[in-house]
This record gives sequence, C-alpha cells and structure tokens, in this order.
Amino acid sequence: MHHKVADRTSVVSIVRGFAVALGVAALVAGCGGSGDSGGSGPKKAGGKIVISNSGSDTMVNVAQMWAEVYAKVATNVSVEVAGGGSGVGIRDLMGGMVDVANASRAMKDVEKQQAKQNTGKDPVEWVVGYDALAVYVHKDNPVETLTMDQLAQIYGDGGNVEKWSQVGVDMASIGARDEVVLVSRQNSSGTYFYFREHVLKNNDYKLGTKDMSGSKDVVELVGNTKGAIGYSGMGYKTDSVKFVKVAADANSKGCAPSLETAASGDYVLARPLRMYTLGQPEGALKAYLDWILSPAGQKVVAESGYVPVKASAE
Repeated sequence: MHHKVADRTSVVSIVRGFAVALGVAALVAGCGGSGDSGGSGPKKAGGKIVISNSGSDTMVNVAQMWAEVYAKVATNVSVEVAGGGSGVGIRDLMGGMVDVANASRAMKDVEKQQAKQNTGKDPVEWVVGYDALAVYVHKDNPVETLTMDQLAQIYGDGGNVEKWSQVGVDMASIGARDEVVLVSRQNSSGTYFYFREHVLKNNDYKLGTKDMSGSKDVVELVGNTKGAIGYSGMGYKTDSVKFVKVAADANSKGCAPSLETAASGDYVLARPLRMYTLGQPEGALKAYLDWILSPAGQKVVAESGYVPVKASAE
C-alpha cells in the first residue's frame, strides 16, 4: 500500500477548515492483532502492544501528542516516543531497535542500504505533515527580512556577514552589541542537514556556532540573547522570539512561516515531516500509521502548529 500526498490546494483547504470528528471505531477494531511476528515489529509488555518511536526533535512534540491521543483510541497499545534528532531515529531504525523513525530529512541511500543489510527489510517513507523551518531572532531585534543569500553569508563558512549592521540592522537602538551570535543544531539533527542543504547549498557552517541539542534549546537561547539568530521548526515559537521573513532573493518579497504559507509553497523553507518503518507495516503498527494519516491524527498535526497532509491509499 502506498500513500500519496494531496496537492497543495487540498492541503490549504485542510488548514483553513480543519473541523473533524474523531471517527476511529474502525481503526480501533483493526488494532486487535499483536503485531508481534517472529521477534520483529511491536512487542508486548505489561499486557500491551508497545510501538517504539525515536528521532526528530522537530517532531517530538507532535509525536508525543499522537501517542497520548492514541492511548485513548487503542487502549491495548502504548506508543513510546524518544527524540535525539533525525539521525538518531534513523540509526535506531537501521539497527532494528525501533518500529518507527521520525525524520525531518529524507533517509540517504546509504542508510537505506544499511537498514536492508542489517534487517532484511527496505525502509518505507510516510509523509505525515509539513513544517516551515523558521529563522528566529530575539523579539526586540529590529530585523524584518533576510534573503537566502544573506542567511548563507551569516551562517556559511567563508560568509562575510559577522555583524548586524552589515545587513542594515541597528542593534544599538535596543542596547545590544552589533555582533551576530550564531545558534545552530548538532549534526545529528535533520534540521541541521536541511538548513545546510537548502540555505548553505551543502557548504560547511562557520566555526563558532552554538550547537544546541534540541529545537526548544535553540529558541530558548535566541530568546535570551538579543544579538542571536537561530533556526528551528515554526512550532517552537515563544513570546521571547520573533520570526524573520525570508526572501528567495533580493528581488523577492519576504515571507513569514505559517500554516498557510508552508502549505501554499510561498515560504521557501517549507519541508515534509517523515516517518520511516522497516517494510510495509502490519497489525498494530499499520493501524497506528493509518490513524496518524486519518482526519483524527491530522487534527493533532494542525493543533501542534504544523501543516496536515491528506493521504489516500491505492
């Protein structure tokens, strides 16, 4: 069974009118099997089927919400969620240690090959939502818009922007130093690799970045540092930070991340959120993924600040 992502018009319509009923009786009925076949797939513990799930810090909040809501839907299933970054989840899946890997980047071919070699199964990708990778600054920072090239000059190795004044920002007006404080992610993060690929064009980061282990940590540091800039999923925004509008180039209008702009494609740093399984899921694991892609599961995506997808089977 293969799931297709709906076109963006459908996604926008979901975002604008997301009123759904929790009609899950059929899915609950499909959760009766153990899903435990020959030592692979979800295990049983304490009388419940346990689905193990690890990976992307961008997705950890929505993954935990899915687990909490699903516990009321399928009372015989427990979903255990861990973060650590997309690389950690993919590593765990490659080793057959988890049932689901959450990833804000695509698996590399070499990782898929290693997973097949280790487990005998090909990884299967499921797009479960969309995110906008937001650029954050302190709430008092006067900056409004940055181009993709300016971001590359700020973050990229060899980039010539070291001070806010170089991009027309007067930090003295808020009593802050002119130097740009770079906040980044550790290299186990899918967000780290997405930013490196799409903003830095696969070039290296500058030395001296403050590399944080989680999305929440990035936003917290930026919110406490007037001269800082950082990047993270849009769902992590707090009152201490603000979004920077991002423009594709100097001739384009800047756009802030939102559900609407991520769904429409107007925001240049929108990206899919993925889950990976080893082979086509069966039993309780299939029922869980079907529920995530159902209106009830996608409602959780919207409530978590991300963009839902509409999936159909063929």
